[in-house]
Amino acid sequence: MMLEPIDSVLPTAPDQDPRRTERVHPDHADLDLLDAAALVRVLVLDQQDALNAVQAAAPALAQAVEAALGRLQAGGRLVYAGAGTSGRLGVLDATELTPTFSWPPERAVPLIAGGERAIRQAVEGAEDDEEGGARDVLAVQIGPLDVLIAVAASGTTPYALGAVRAAREAGALTIALANNPGTPLLHAADCPILLDTGPEVISGSTRLKAGTAQKIALNTLSSALMVRLGKVYGNLMVDVKSTNAKLEDRAMRLVCHATGADEATAKAVLDSTGGSVKTALVMLRLNVTAADAEARLAASGGHARTALGETGGVES
Repeated sequence: MMLEPIDSVLPTAPDQDPRRTERVHPDHADLDLLDAAALVRVLVLDQQDALNAVQAAAPALAQAVEAALGRLQAGGRLVYAGAGTSGRLGVLDATELTPTFSWPPERAVPLIAGGERAIRQAVEGAEDDEEGGARDVLAVQIGPLDVLIAVAASGTTPYALGAVRAAREAGALTIALANNPGTPLLHAADCPILLDTGPEVISGSTRLKAGTAQKIALNTLSSALMVRLGKVYGNLMVDVKSTNAKLEDRAMRLVCHATGADEATAKAVLDSTGGSVKTALVMLRLNVTAADAEARLAASGGHARTALGETGGVES
């Protein structure tokens, strides 16, 4: 696919930049004169535009979920690509999938312009390297079962564009999140998701509502995928990875809630399953052994509701 030249979306004058995220906000020329209360009020209220933008993008997010689901069911990976704030949000989303849903870390691959060092400090010029984005994607051996999620507020970031180009050429599904309409990144992806947040209160600082909209959209996209993949029973986090005392307590309370068991029973059964909430739930609800519960879950593709013989769920 031929990408729109980046130069074609750059402004001829500062106030004519077609990327609304780069424009000077017309309503806050005296921002630096506000007292603390007024300043906080302006910054907080402006965040509402982030939620509005994601709500408007809900149909596109749903389409991306449906497009990605089959590839992940077949063993594909989620690969994230971005620069700066957008790249760090991708790293965050990928990292949190393992403790929350026991998603294998090797199946959530975050790529950020400038490498791991860029998570904590700016790596100058890294986002401008389109070939660097392509190289990073090729280095993780992306393939037809994989799903690339490229994130860039401007929609013109060369690193993200290179990542999408390489991923599409490798046959991967490409999803793009951008905060400006009509930009090359949205044109380049299979599943474009526009988060139209407009100018920032602090002009050009897309770590504000543009970043908030990206965080909400990434949360929504990955969480919806995990639900459809059977990582949730009802609205219970039954694939939580119990890696600390807080999460062990949460796992015990989830088993109690789902089965009606007392805390001592829930803890004993959890201990026998190595901390698997889902296995413990099936054991207690059906009065079966851990081996039987695990076999039922395996036969149901990991969906607890199906393993329990319940109906009413959405079939994947």
